[in-house]
Amino acid sequence: MSRSDITRRLKRHGVAATPQRVEIAKILLDRPQHLSADQILERLRQEGSAVSKATVYNTMHLFAEKGLVREVNVDPSRTFFDSTTRPHHHFFNIDTGELSDIPDDHVGLQHLPLLPEGTDLDSVEVLVRVRNK
Repeated sequence: MSRSDITRRLKRHGVAATPQRVEIAKILLDRPQHLSADQILERLRQEGSAVSKATVYNTMHLFAEKGLVREVNVDPSRTFFDSTTRPHHHFFNIDTGELSDIPDDHVGLQHLPLLPEGTDLDSVEVLVRVRNK
């Protein structure tokens, strides 16, 4: 994805295209993937970037708020940012720390509970935790 493509995409989502945000978006939005803020920071460092850890965290939360990425919380201390923004399901490998997509047609939900009064269904997303054998 070119720098101008990234800039246009950020602006379409109401995000100012600062140099740091463009650098971060170039890493995460390049292809469908799941990365933690620390993984993004590591890739930035490999490319010689001086973007701070706080900037990465703040930017990722802004991107999630604006709909550029989805936040996937796999446990209270670990969040991934998913470049695929439509609701979908995931495997989380506890041993490797890898988050991967489950094809939509591999998960079937026959019954959902009655929703609490005064609410509407937003999405249903399954997270399946696995371990290596």
